[in-house]
Amino acid sequence: MASLLSNTRRWTGRIMSAAAVLFLLFDATIKLLVIPPVVEAFTRLGFPVSLARGIGTLELVCLIVYLIPRTAIPGAILLTGFLGGAVVTHVRVGDPLLTHALFPVYVGALVWGGLLFRGRLAALIGELTGAPSTRATVRGPLAPTVVQRV
Repeated sequence: MASLLSNTRRWTGRIMSAAAVLFLLFDATIKLLVIPPVVEAFTRLGFPVSLARGIGTLELVCLIVYLIPRTAIPGAILLTGFLGGAVVTHVRVGDPLLTHALFPVYVGALVWGGLLFRGRLAALIGELTGAPSTRATVRGPLAPTVVQRV
């Protein structure tokens, strides 16, 4: 039963991450292509349209960092900052709270929830709480040695 639960958690995390990644990839792509809805949105939000490709590139770089397993946590931190800027932008222009201003928060919850359910945060949480790490430790002749200077 434990295997089923962990498998269910893993797939839940994958689905959450995939939903966030697909949305962010779509969003970055349309900014890079500067399609008419992007021009309209940038104008309405008070940004120069000339920034669209730069913002799309930044979003894509943050997404790539998130997609690399070894850098998924720093990638999630970068995406959180990026999405936080989107929240501020929507609040500044007076967009509806639940549908526009908080939508980046929902995407951020998918980003972090995906990491949590896939088990990517276990080592970090263990470090922060002082709990023993779940990573295997190397013992024996192949273990790294510590040299102390006197």
